[in-house]
Amino acid sequence: MASPLIEFALLCFVSLFTMVNPIGVIPVYTAMTAKLSPQESHRVARKASLTALFILLAFAMTGQWIFRFFSISTNSLRVVGGVIFFLMGYEMLQARLTRTQFDDETTHEYINDISITPLGIPIICGPGAITTSILLMNESKSPIESGIVLGAIILLIVFTYFLLLGAKQVTHLIGENGNKVMLRLMGLIVMVIAVEFFFSGLTPIVQDMLKIQ
Repeated sequence: MASPLIEFALLCFVSLFTMVNPIGVIPVYTAMTAKLSPQESHRVARKASLTALFILLAFAMTGQWIFRFFSISTNSLRVVGGVIFFLMGYEMLQARLTRTQFDDETTHEYINDISITPLGIPIICGPGAITTSILLMNESKSPIESGIVLGAIILLIVFTYFLLLGAKQVTHLIGENGNKVMLRLMGLIVMVIAVEFFFSGLTPIVQDMLKIQ
């Protein structure tokens, strides 16, 4: 029988994996780095992963304090996250992304730009991943469990980074049409997650409003 710590570690990793969805990042990443060299693409993957790691760790450790300070509920974050995810999923469903390199923008500026947003935030580190990291840390009953949450975040981002490094080879194998099909499929999945996320946050808000009345 698995120990409570192992069960908690599995819960952390699976929950974060579902929200980060490293496999779903691949078509977005390859589409935005299609015209970059392998070295430049790797720089994008490294910077995007570090950005996501920093944000997730920061929110995991300070999220509850920030929420209390600004009187923000996690349900509100779920609603907003659902809307953002839905819009992002809709764009993926159309097999297009709004962010492309402008003619007067250098490659260095483009790499820095897309690494932070939208790749780092909100595609790798989206509202779902941020909320999940905060909730998991809130559920931690001991320093060991808190360490497990932080370890799961680091492990998942490292896994995502190495997955992105091999993303070009994967997309070359499936081809441009396969990449578009994958992008549309992941867009549909993201939209479904967005709807679930939206209503999971909206339902308790409406229930609280009805109780007040």
